[in-house]
Amino acid sequence: MKGYLYNVDKKRLIIMVIGNVFLGMGISIFKLSGMGNDPFSGMVMALAECVGITYANFLILLNLVLFVIEFITGRRYIGAGTFVNAIFLGYIATFFHSTWLSLLGEPQLLWQRVVVVAIGVVVCSFGVSLYQTSAVGVAPYDSLSLIMRDNVPKISYFWHRMFTDALCALICFLAGGVIGLGTLVSALGLGPIIHFFDVNFTEKLLAKKRPN
Repeated sequence: MKGYLYNVDKKRLIIMVIGNVFLGMGISIFKLSGMGNDPFSGMVMALAECVGITYANFLILLNLVLFVIEFITGRRYIGAGTFVNAIFLGYIATFFHSTWLSLLGEPQLLWQRVVVVAIGVVVCSFGVSLYQTSAVGVAPYDSLSLIMRDNVPKISYFWHRMFTDALCALICFLAGGVIGLGTLVSALGLGPIIHFFDVNFTEKLLAKKRPN
């Protein structure tokens, strides 16, 4: 692993870290809207509340379990990004959520909540684009659908991801979590916006050569 980290392009590492910061910011914005998070984050928040553990700490514990699965069945997806996402994402999201509450408070009107969801979609998509396109490691949860695709290639990645997201949404609902517009948009609408950022920003950024 040390050899891997030393050989990774430092530019990609920086872009991955920035991507996780934006992703955590996006998760916090979704939570602020009160209209639901992406299925996985919503599930983690709901389960954390059920067992009385903070979201960030519970996310690390769950990621530890998922990392074991990733290590056994999808080791090639492990990299620096895996650990940054698994360990720090929850704390980044918590920090930004506390910041929004202290600066802005919770949106009260429906149109305000919808606007917050729209902002969350853009911020999350931008973060995912940076984090995933940097290709320096996949988060434990994100690796699940990739591993499933590798083992059952006849089914497209889209359906594997839909299955894991739908399962998370179901668990979130059963645990008393919020399922709403944010959940629906995250599950179905992030893909096209992520692709937009991939093509128009992130891939171009990664392709740029450093000046001599």
